[in-house]
Amino acid sequence: MTFATTRSRSEENRISPVFWVLLAVLGTSGWAVANGYGNARFGVFLFVVAGWVVSLSLHEYAHARTALHGGDITIGAKGYLTLNPFKYTHALLSVILPVIFIMLGGIGLPGGAVFIERHRIQSRVKHSLISAAGPLVNVVFGAVLLALAGSGWFDNPDVTAVLGGVDQGISPLPAALAFLGFLQVTAAILNLLPVPGLDGYGIVEPWLSYKTRRAVEPFAPYGMLALFVVIWQTQAGAWLIKAASGVMSLFGVDAFYTAVGHDLFMFWK
Repeated sequence: MTFATTRSRSEENRISPVFWVLLAVLGTSGWAVANGYGNARFGVFLFVVAGWVVSLSLHEYAHARTALHGGDITIGAKGYLTLNPFKYTHALLSVILPVIFIMLGGIGLPGGAVFIERHRIQSRVKHSLISAAGPLVNVVFGAVLLALAGSGWFDNPDVTAVLGGVDQGISPLPAALAFLGFLQVTAAILNLLPVPGLDGYGIVEPWLSYKTRRAVEPFAPYGMLALFVVIWQTQAGAWLIKAASGVMSLFGVDAFYTAVGHDLFMFWK
């Protein structure tokens, strides 16, 4: 019985082959882009999509792991600790829609969620920490990407980005790193907003009155889509880009790198 239990827990924590494939695509496409092999624009597309889904997996893993330590012992059995993005409650919301948002608007919107049995969590502080864990991953991941983009390590004068037949004068990999880092920054900013259905609201929700939480609850499923409409249709989108560019400047990454990375990513145009 003890052996079976140990084996079960081991399987619950085993990294999924899906995640290993994502890492392989990320590394291979990054290597190809850096060395000028194949179509650079399609390589950047693969690199950014793989990197984005990796970040989504880590984001949801952080929620799940924090919830496990907070008291929800059902997390492992649901497959949330395997880093498999298709184990999440809504694959459409968790993976597909965020990728579509990148393709449409060039910004990183947070994805769907793991299902946490909140009644098992006994502390308001723990509830808030569970919600904060995901955006913290985006912050850290974004900082690493921007530090790499601004380091100059991947500048290769022999491999430069070409758009519309015009040499942009920078290497495609730093541009891809900058764009992927930009997506992490925008995702972190947006996800920390106190919008129902997003992690920012999850952080403050435990501290609200029962009446307020009940009144807001029906709007939670539409929070992300409503936020996308606001960003897409109003001046808020420009404010978001300005804020993200300010963060990137702290790492010495010029907005031109992000623009080139975005244009390379949109290989079908």
